[in-house]
Amino acid sequence: MKVARFHAPGDLRVEDAPEPSVGPLDVAIRPLAVGVCGTDTHILHGDFPAVPGTVLGHEIAGEIVAVGDAVDYLRKGELVTVEPHVYCTRCHFCRIGAEHMCLDKKAFGVHLDGGLATRLVVPARCAYVVPADTPPEIVAMTEPLACCVHGMDRLDPRQGETMLIIGAGPAGLLLTRLAVLRGVGLLVVSDLDAGRRRAAAAFGAHHVIDPRDPATEQRLLDLTGGLGFETVVDAVGGTETFEFAIARAARRGRVLVFGVAPQAARATVRPYEIFAKELSILGTAINPYTHERAVRLLPRMELARMPTQKFRLEDVHDALAAQESGRDGKMIVCPNG
Repeated sequence: MKVARFHAPGDLRVEDAPEPSVGPLDVAIRPLAVGVCGTDTHILHGDFPAVPGTVLGHEIAGEIVAVGDAVDYLRKGELVTVEPHVYCTRCHFCRIGAEHMCLDKKAFGVHLDGGLATRLVVPARCAYVVPADTPPEIVAMTEPLACCVHGMDRLDPRQGETMLIIGAGPAGLLLTRLAVLRGVGLLVVSDLDAGRRRAAAAFGAHHVIDPRDPATEQRLLDLTGGLGFETVVDAVGGTETFEFAIARAARRGRVLVFGVAPQAARATVRPYEIFAKELSILGTAINPYTHERAVRLLPRMELARMPTQKFRLEDVHDALAAQESGRDGKMIVCPNG
């Protein structure tokens, strides 16, 4: 079979590999669509730790092609999405119901072989069946959607509240749609790219802004009556966007740090501002217990609006370059053509 294997920062190779065996509690999957995200580019640049020799790809949609002998709830031919995390079940955090904080968690595409391959074997409990008529490129968005659902759980926007989302990449668009479904009263999305701003408007943003526009500051004040936003989401993961989020939050506002910044990134924040405004700064990590909810949400997300670009497995470097360039939409690799 063919795989896209990470050997070291800057060294990703499409190469031959032996097919993995299927254990009694496993399923084998033929990946049909695998999303590319910022984590993949961070791995390739050495900004996010991954195990050398691992096959990348953690946003996975595929067809079950073999089922382990002890698995009686999945069938060959079913279309599935993969929850990419495996937890130890024994550490303090697993035992208190916070498995996403597991001290020994592993992820397909980071520590374990992922979906950028013509065949993949995962524990059956990680596979979630989706309706067979769902396009695979939409199924591949289940994993990032599950992360966004957890982020919204953390932020907990109330109906009628004001929200600013910084960044209209794929995650920002998913968060925009979830904010609409939550009944946010004023939803503003900020992005540097005009195409992404148009996409945010299509996903339901009430207003879209270019943060470089000299009129933006006054416009945000006018929209919020000079108060700032009750909820702010940094969906980019940069130092400047984090600082922008803190500055635009209202008194008693809540700021969600959703975008994944490089581990060495440092931002400048005035502690007095957090103190005086009584800000709540919230982190959100991966997707604990939200994958099944994301599957149920897929029909309501209007993901046909999401611009997508498809690549063959042998063109995975082009997909990663497109992701890094900030090109509109979601980059999808189709390992089996």
